[in-house]
Amino acid sequence: MAMSIEVAGQDAFIVYFSEQASPQVSSQIQAAVANINAQMAGIIVDMVPSYASLLVIFDLNKTDPFAVRHGLKQAMVGLDAESSGSGELITLPVYYSEESGPDLHVIAECGNISIDQVIEIHQQQEYRVYAIGFAPGFAFLGQLDERIAAPRLSTPREKVPRGAVAIADRQTAVYPSQSPGGWNLIGLCPTRMFNPEQQPTMPVKVGDRIRFEAIDRHRFLELGGEL
Repeated sequence: MAMSIEVAGQDAFIVYFSEQASPQVSSQIQAAVANINAQMAGIIVDMVPSYASLLVIFDLNKTDPFAVRHGLKQAMVGLDAESSGSGELITLPVYYSEESGPDLHVIAECGNISIDQVIEIHQQQEYRVYAIGFAPGFAFLGQLDERIAAPRLSTPREKVPRGAVAIADRQTAVYPSQSPGGWNLIGLCPTRMFNPEQQPTMPVKVGDRIRFEAIDRHRFLELGGEL
C-alpha cells in the first residue's frame, strides 16, 4: 500500500502509511509528526498517531484544506524509516505473581511453559508503543512473543485494577485506571500511566520503546502500588 492522504472531515485528514503496523512504520509516523510540527506550526490543532496512520486536525480559521493537503505532501517527502528516531526507551517495573496476575497460569498452560518462563519471556524484549487509546494512557504495545500470546477473555472482567499488566493476542498493555477489561492479567505496575495533574500527563508516547522489569511485592508497595 502506497502512502495516501484521505479526507477525515472538513478540518481533518488521515495519512495512511501502510496496511499493517511495524517498527519501521511507527518510525515513519514519528518522523512525519516532527516534519508537520516544523513545517506547519500555527495551523495544526492536533495530531493523533495510530498503528499505521496519522490523523491531522487543522484550524479552518487559519488555512484551507487545499493548503493543508499540499503541506502534508511536502512533509512526507524523504521520510526514511531507517534513519528516523526510535523513540525513548522507558522501563516499567512489574510485580509478577499469581497474586497480582490471576491469568499467569492460563498463559503458561496455553504455551505449555512454566509461569516463570512466561515472566521471563515478557521481560526479554522491547515493545513499541503503537497507539494510545481505549482510555487516556492506555498504550498498545507490540509485538508480543508468540509463545505467550493469548486471546482476549470470552467474558470481560467488570473491574480490572489500575496498573494491571495484561496480554491480548500479540499485544501487551498496562491499564491506566480501574475499568472493565477482557485482557489476560499477568502482573501489576506501580507507575501511573495517566495523571492529569502532571505534565506530561502520560509517561509514554507513540513511538517510544518499553521494557518491563520484575520487582518483588515489597518494592511494588514501596513504589506506591496497590493490591
